[in-house]
Amino acid sequence: MRAPPGKPLIAHALAKAQRGWHNRGNSLPALAWAIVAASFLHGPGGAFAHMEGGVADGHSARRMPGTLIIITAPSGAGKTTMVRGLLARDANVQLSVSYTTRDPRPGEQESVDYHFVDVAGFRALRDRGEFLEWAEVHGNYYASSKVWLKQQMEAGRDILLEIDWQGAQQVRKAFPEAVGVFVLPPSMEALESRLRGRGTDSDDVISRRLLGARGEMRHVSEFEHVILNNELQQAIDDLVAVVRASRLRYANQRIRNLQFFDFIEQD
Repeated sequence: MRAPPGKPLIAHALAKAQRGWHNRGNSLPALAWAIVAASFLHGPGGAFAHMEGGVADGHSARRMPGTLIIITAPSGAGKTTMVRGLLARDANVQLSVSYTTRDPRPGEQESVDYHFVDVAGFRALRDRGEFLEWAEVHGNYYASSKVWLKQQMEAGRDILLEIDWQGAQQVRKAFPEAVGVFVLPPSMEALESRLRGRGTDSDDVISRRLLGARGEMRHVSEFEHVILNNELQQAIDDLVAVVRASRLRYANQRIRNLQFFDFIEQD
């Protein structure tokens, strides 16, 4: 950060004011000082460019203490089994229960695995703005609750979203700091074997899922982390590692443990 010549003390004070915008809940007084600081240090044109996106976006303006983890995979890749393994090992992660119009599979429970609704009910919720994202996948609708997700993250809880790549794109627009994980099967043959092993889908449905899987996997590069589910326990270990590492990012550590960073800015 370079200050105009001959003004190092002022620059130091204003730099602290700019940092205070992020540390004191982004209040209006802090915002005013931050704008002055950015203008002084970077010129008028850089005033908002150096605010780290804090004014332009409603979510990033006041970063929430909870971490949002997005996990995506083609049907049959083992995503749901991996998620259950993660939840069994990390009590600090909570699964976001999505809405869907598909029929429950054997063993699935209402409000535990999904909120099962009919198409008319789904559309009513969507039209009222209840969803953060929604998509149609293999002829069924899926969506995530916007209000519930925000409440949990504001309370400091880490939330796991099981959604498809379309939903992931929508969520990233609202939460660009979300952690993205894509699960790949070891081969198309393994994927088909897993789908048939479920014993719940017809040949026609399986064919559609396999065809869709190729298109879905082409979006793998949009995710920071990729887990190859060749051996289930190793894949679960990898997912646990990703979640734990996400908590160690600077922004997450600072907002959750601000008291440990105070001494850095002390003169």
